[in-house]
Amino acid sequence: MSWLIGSLADAWAEIRVHKLRVLLSLIGIAVSVAALTAVVAVSELAMQSQTEEMDRYGGREATIGVTAIGENGPVDAAAFDERFTKVSERYGFSDVARIAEGLMIPVQAPDGLHDTSARLLDPAYARIHREKLLTGREFRADDAEALAPPVIVSEALWKVLGSVPMAQHPTLTLAGPAGGTYQIVGVRPRQGAWDDEKRIDVLFDSYASRVDRLPEDAQVRYDIWVGRKDVAAVGPALAMDLRAGLPAEQQVIINRTDWGANPGYLEGQRMVELLIGGVAALILGLGALSLINVQLVAMRQRVREIGVRRAFGATAGRIFTTVLLESLVATTVAGVIGIAIVVTALRMPMLTEWLFPALVDVPPFPMRAAITGLVAAVIVGAVAGFVPALVALRVKVIDAIRF
Repeated sequence: MSWLIGSLADAWAEIRVHKLRVLLSLIGIAVSVAALTAVVAVSELAMQSQTEEMDRYGGREATIGVTAIGENGPVDAAAFDERFTKVSERYGFSDVARIAEGLMIPVQAPDGLHDTSARLLDPAYARIHREKLLTGREFRADDAEALAPPVIVSEALWKVLGSVPMAQHPTLTLAGPAGGTYQIVGVRPRQGAWDDEKRIDVLFDSYASRVDRLPEDAQVRYDIWVGRKDVAAVGPALAMDLRAGLPAEQQVIINRTDWGANPGYLEGQRMVELLIGGVAALILGLGALSLINVQLVAMRQRVREIGVRRAFGATAGRIFTTVLLESLVATTVAGVIGIAIVVTALRMPMLTEWLFPALVDVPPFPMRAAITGLVAAVIVGAVAGFVPALVALRVKVIDAIRF
């Protein structure tokens, strides 16, 4: 252990003596490690962003969609809901959301009534589909008891209504069977610059309590997030339980709606990451070659120093370890600095929002990226120090006199 500590001390002393040379040679390593770390980290965040985009359409991984249909269209929504509730209680699902789409509800705007596309949602829908809000909040379980039921509007409709801040508790008037005053609790952002559609989301129970029955053209679906481990077994069992005893003219369709049902999705993401990572690794390799060249040139200038050390009894192993650790310590420090710069940059909310505007669940800095950068720095240091260390072994005491 003492020889290792002594070698580290010698290596650190050499770095301090030749700090200008070391600094210049390690700038490229720090930049290369930072680039590699940034590529891996940004790739992780890009995968997270793309996954969330897919979640908004089909639900999180291992989401099951349940729809009941009859020969002439949708079945009695209330009757099937009662049946679904009884069956699902045996499974203990934690995340279940009812969704009714295809509704048109008149909305009172300053310039008159507008037939507006509407969805009826349960609070769990936002969690299953990672819905993003421009401002405000999602539905809560206790919203069904509110005197002014909550609604969430699209950004285009919110601007038509005057863009009243959520702190002022803006309201909305709906016409039709479920007409009345509703409180706007959130605003969905535009899906793109082209998105000017006026839409509203209404709490399912709030709407259902104001009407005798849902419109016949309402397409009701149940989304269940069951988890990756259970999806293969739960789907067929749930289908059998829901179909048992149903009339022949009614069908229950159960299928996975999430992106995880497509095995090629993650493979494509990983391939893109490997391609980008290969470019960063190439940059890191060029930085390593540059460092090896600098170290070899510097080693020729240290022949006298090494020869004197050998004359005073330094062993070949001590010389080899000192030179190797000098490079290893320097590149590790440079790698840590490069990683720290990337971590600081990607932890800035403004940068993350600019790079990935659709990201909802912003993860902490990916540890895989930091570990990859640190391992790369250590490997580069070992490779860059190994060749000069071999050269140092060949230095003889007589060489100190020649130089």
